[in-house]
Amino acid sequence: MKPILNLGCALGLCLLSGAAVAQSGRPTIAVSEFTNQTSTANWWNGDVGNQLSDALSNELSSSGDFNVVERQKLGAVIGEQDLASSGRVRQGSGPRTGNITGARYLVTGTVTAYTEDTSNTGGGLSFHGLSFGGGKSQAYVAIDLRVIDSETSEVVYSRTVEGNTTNTQVGVGGYLRDGLGGTFSQKKNTPAGKAVRGALVEASDYLDCVMVKRDSCMASFNQKEQRRRDSDRQALDLQ
Repeated sequence: MKPILNLGCALGLCLLSGAAVAQSGRPTIAVSEFTNQTSTANWWNGDVGNQLSDALSNELSSSGDFNVVERQKLGAVIGEQDLASSGRVRQGSGPRTGNITGARYLVTGTVTAYTEDTSNTGGGLSFHGLSFGGGKSQAYVAIDLRVIDSETSEVVYSRTVEGNTTNTQVGVGGYLRDGLGGTFSQKKNTPAGKAVRGALVEASDYLDCVMVKRDSCMASFNQKEQRRRDSDRQALDLQ
C-alpha cells in the first residue's frame, strides 16, 4: 500500500503544481457589451456598445498579457461547432464541442459622462454639419470599468477611466460638430472618437497594470484617480 500512497501523493503534487502554473499564467478575460448612462453622448446608437467592447478586447489582446475569449460573437462559434457535429462536414475537419474556454474574469464598461464643446474662432465655413477653417472642438468621456470574478460574482477591480481631446482646425480640413455621428469605427478621427479611443487605451493599461504587472504602475493610476475624485468634489461644491 505504501508505494500506492506515495504514487498518489506524487500525482497530487503534480496536480497542485499544474494548478499553480495555471494561476500564474495570463488571466483569461472576456469583455461584455458596453452600456451608456448619459443623455449627452449623441454618437451612441446602433451597435456602438459592441464596437467599444471589441475595441477594448483588441487592446487587451495586443498587450500579450491576457487570454481574451470571444463572447460577443459566441453564437457564430457555437453554430460552427453544431454544423461540424451535424454530419454535414467532412469528418475531422470541423471544431469539436466541449472545448470552449471559459472566462475567469468578465469586464464591463459603462459610459457615465460625456461632454463636447465646439467653437468657431472665425474665418471658417460651415456646411452640412461640418465646420471648415478656424475652429476648435473638445470632447471628454468617462467610462466606469468593473472586473467581475465569474466564479464568485465578486467585483475584484473597479475604476473610472477618462479620455479627452482637443482638435483645432486651421485652413483646409474639418471636424464634426455632432461628435461621432454614425458608428464608432467610421468616426474614430473626430474629437469624440479620439476621446473614446483614449479612454479605451487607458482602460487596457489599467487592467494590464492591476491584473498582471502589479508593480509601480499602480502609483500613476492611483494619482489619476485621486485627481479625478478631487475634480468631481470641486464640481459638486460649485453646484
